[in-house]
Amino acid sequence: MIQDSAALLGRWLLAALFLHESWMKLTHFGPSVAYMERFGVPGWLLPGALVIELGGGILLVLGLFSRHAALALAAFCIAAAGLFHNVLSDGNQLLHFEKDLAIAGGLLVLCAFGPGRFVLPLRRLKPLG
Repeated sequence: MIQDSAALLGRWLLAALFLHESWMKLTHFGPSVAYMERFGVPGWLLPGALVIELGGGILLVLGLFSRHAALALAAFCIAAAGLFHNVLSDGNQLLHFEKDLAIAGGLLVLCAFGPGRFVLPLRRLKPLG
């Protein structure tokens, strides 16, 4: 019971980060594109980033396809660390680099061990329409 509760809380805490960040990017789309382009990342990639962050966050909250979502989000975090926080001589950038890698590490643990018992059961989902 403690293990499953910890897995649920861990999923929700990880998801909260990605849901918040995707909301910020959605509501500040132009500045988000400009930020990406300052680092040489094409702005047209932002919708894909939003799909990964928002979709992955929702899947983690529900416990659906959690291993796949965690793996995608871990790859996203590693890419973000390398693309946006690679000036490791700057203490602030180093901190963000390390946080991105730590988040990726937690997501990889989730991928390896699964979401725990508290998930939305797929068999109860009914097709739309």
